Amino acid sequence: MLWLFTDAQRLPDPFASVSRLPRGAGVVLRDRRDADRLARLCRARGLALVVAGDVRLAARLGAGLHLRDGRIPRTGRAWRKRGALLTSSAHDVASLRRAARAGAALAFLSPVFLSASHPGLPGLGPARWALLARRAALPVAALGGVEGRSARRLPPRYCAGAGAIGALAAEASVARKQQCFPIAMRSDGGPLRR
Repeated sequence: MLWLFTDAQRLPDPFASVSRLPRGAGVVLRDRRDADRLARLCRARGLALVVAGDVRLAARLGAGLHLRDGRIPRTGRAWRKRGALLTSSAHDVASLRRAARAGAALAFLSPVFLSASHPGLPGLGPARWALLARRAALPVAALGGVEGRSARRLPPRYCAGAGAIGALAAEASVARKQQCFPIAMRSDGGPLRR
C-alpha cells in the first residue's frame, strides 16, 4: 500500500498530492492544517487516513491513529476498543515490538535510505531493513528515501507498502513520479513486482 505523509515544509500543498493518490492508498496526517478538508477528500477518494499522535483529532475526523515508535498516548488507551486503523513509526527492533504489542496493523520502518525527513541519520540500508522487517510480528512498510531505484533494492517479500513525502509531492516531475515506486502494492497490501 502506498502512503503519503503530510509535512508543512516539504509538502506545501497536500491536497494536490492527495488528489493524485490511487484509490486504496493512505495518508498519514502529521500536519494538522485543514484537517477536516483533508479528511473529506480522503473519504471521497477512498483513501485510508491516520492521524499522527492526536487521539482526539483522529476520533473527531473518524480516522485511524498513527503511533510514534509503537507508543500509545495516554489519552489513547481505549483506542483498541474503537476498532479503527492503527499504524506506527518504527526505527529499531524495540519499536517494532511495541507497535505489534499495541495492535498496529502496519509499521513504517525508517529511515531505509538517506532522507530529508531524518537529517543526519544514516539509513538502515536494504539489507538491515529487510532483516528487521522479516523478524517483525506485523506487516512493515518502507519509509525514508524510498523512490526510484532505491525502491527496487527492497525485497518485495517483506515490504507491505511504502511511504513518502517528497516522492509523492504533486510538484514532482512526471518522469520522477513514474520511477518513484516500482514495487506496486496489491489491494490486500502485499507486494507485487512490476
